[in-house]
Amino acid sequence: MIKKVLIANRGEIAVRIIRALRAMSIKSVSVYSTADKDGLWTKLADEKICIGSANASESYLNITNLISAALYTHCDAIHPGVGFLSESATFVEAVEKSGLIFIGPNKDTINLLGNKVEARILAKKAGLEVTPGSFKEMENVEELKTLANQLGYPIILKASLGGGGKGMRVINCDSELESNFNIAREEANKFFANPAIHVEKFLTHPRHIEIQLLSDGENVIFLGERDCSVQKNHQKLIEESPSNVVSPSLREKLKTSSIKLFQLLKYKGAGTIEFLLEDENCYFMEVNARVQVEHPVSEFVSSIDIIKEMVLISDNRSSSVMKENPSLRNHSMEIRINALSCGKITNFIPPLGPSVRVDTHIYSGYNVSPYYDSMLAKIIVYTKNRQESIKTMISCLSELEISGIKTNKEIILTILKNKKFVSGKFDTSLYKEIEKDL
Repeated sequence: MIKKVLIANRGEIAVRIIRALRAMSIKSVSVYSTADKDGLWTKLADEKICIGSANASESYLNITNLISAALYTHCDAIHPGVGFLSESATFVEAVEKSGLIFIGPNKDTINLLGNKVEARILAKKAGLEVTPGSFKEMENVEELKTLANQLGYPIILKASLGGGGKGMRVINCDSELESNFNIAREEANKFFANPAIHVEKFLTHPRHIEIQLLSDGENVIFLGERDCSVQKNHQKLIEESPSNVVSPSLREKLKTSSIKLFQLLKYKGAGTIEFLLEDENCYFMEVNARVQVEHPVSEFVSSIDIIKEMVLISDNRSSSVMKENPSLRNHSMEIRINALSCGKITNFIPPLGPSVRVDTHIYSGYNVSPYYDSMLAKIIVYTKNRQESIKTMISCLSELEISGIKTNKEIILTILKNKKFVSGKFDTSLYKEIEKDL
């Protein structure tokens, strides 16, 4: 039985996990780099331990240091959070070899889903519609040119072992093929230590939809869809559930085929399947074999603590939730507040109110460093419908104060008040359309 967990992460997700563990009467150990010695997560955990210098490769990505810290503090398990090593099969294997429990999918599942080409093949087998494109690595420009002309431009090159918006290149004509082919391979190798790339048809005006699932290896439950179409450079800014463009029939179709995919995988833990919706076609993109940053909106509409369920599943403890078909209610929306500069936060006042949640690691006096992800906080609201969520979120932002540094607060406000966003008639190009007004 898990009694103590090391959280191999930082920031708001580390704080989120600590709070879930505390509610379960499980001890927590936070890790921190020398740049993060005053992080809120180090103050809230039962224990804390330094794992290296500010450079992530020497701390949050240092497998040896993380496992040594877990063993030194007598932990039973490690929760990877999001980013960093959360989808590293090498990390999972090292965790298990050390006698610890990894709170998440097993290494074989992560390995398979980490290869975007293999994931596309499996998704097709499960009955999901897959974006037109290659089912193998592109080995040379001539091979790419042949397929590009079959698909029709524009196309997009993707790192086969990548994610997070990195290693992507959009191509509009034959003359752009060679230079982008070489750049994409270089970026794939730089970010993911493997130059493998594949090609897909580039959808110009899609909505970004993702399905949240929980699975214990046998039972799979559906926690609804999230709409993550408001993005800047493939980085999400606003997420909501349910999506106003997913019909009941499409929702049921996505639910059925997504559950089948996780059953084929014998998946264990929380996972998200991402899709692009265009012209009533919903195309499979990839599976994120971990908890997502935007998981709180799914928690609100389902009334299920996803972090808690991840722990129970990894500990092979039964949960009544996994044998139910959760009912999904009302509407939830999340916005991300990102830092646009570094420095000390001189004043922080979060919004409060009924059905308002703020996940954050910042406080007055906290120093925002340049070393890590720029996200400072997530504000999540839960209301009867989408229009109420928009109004409530605008009210929340009027209360929010973060002084001493620049943030994207005004950018988010502009989006929330945009006519296309309010009407629900927008796609992933919305940010670019209104960027000139920001």
